[in-house]
Amino acid sequence: MIFKPYYYFDTGCAGYLFGCGGVGKCAVVDPHEPDVDDYVAFAAAKGMRITHVIDTHVHADHRSGGPALAAKVGAPYCLHESADVGLHFAPLRDGQELELGNTRVEVRHTPGHTPESMCLVVRDLRRGPEPWFVLTGDTLFVGAVGRPDLPGHARESAGALYDSIHAKLLTLPDELELYPGHFAGSACGAGMSGKPASSIGFEKRWNPMLRLSRDAFIDALVDVPPKPAEMERILRFNQGRAEEPRS
Repeated sequence: MIFKPYYYFDTGCAGYLFGCGGVGKCAVVDPHEPDVDDYVAFAAAKGMRITHVIDTHVHADHRSGGPALAAKVGAPYCLHESADVGLHFAPLRDGQELELGNTRVEVRHTPGHTPESMCLVVRDLRRGPEPWFVLTGDTLFVGAVGRPDLPGHARESAGALYDSIHAKLLTLPDELELYPGHFAGSACGAGMSGKPASSIGFEKRWNPMLRLSRDAFIDALVDVPPKPAEMERILRFNQGRAEEPRS
């Protein structure tokens, strides 16, 4: 498998490109708008074609390059089927598997940060049948979890996030590598580590949010920093609703 992370240290964001070099198929996850040409160039340099462009959720902190990249390479732009957006996308469902040659991607719907949030469990069949890593988007970070207040109903969303993490992520093998959508410097969570990757086992042992009961988790999580003013503008862009609402 070819795997390349993209780290944006000024904003604490991460994106990923990975796929099967033998078959020449790859996916780009959580791409940023300014780097569309970079993803295309890297894939071409490795003899790969971008066949899937995926956002783990509708981002509110940066302009997604997903729709533009998908249009440029002729690939589907993918979101979870529950995404509420004003643009065309290929819907993904919980439990669905995407085929990228020997690389396989399992979709796990993990609502909480946003209703449409999902994580991607990735396998390399040349390595074996067991999963190699999981891309956790804004659901689970190194040392923290995603904020639940962006879509509103913060307490309800925090409860959904607790359930998603415990049912869909902490049931994965402890040794599984974990690559989140953010690290320290992002406004999408509080208390994130500056380390951009971890493992399921490490987070079980050291992430303070994972040691809390459900009620304590909710109480702790609703106390988050205020949303940056530009979040609403960025969110409208990523929803395909870039125009300011009319009064």
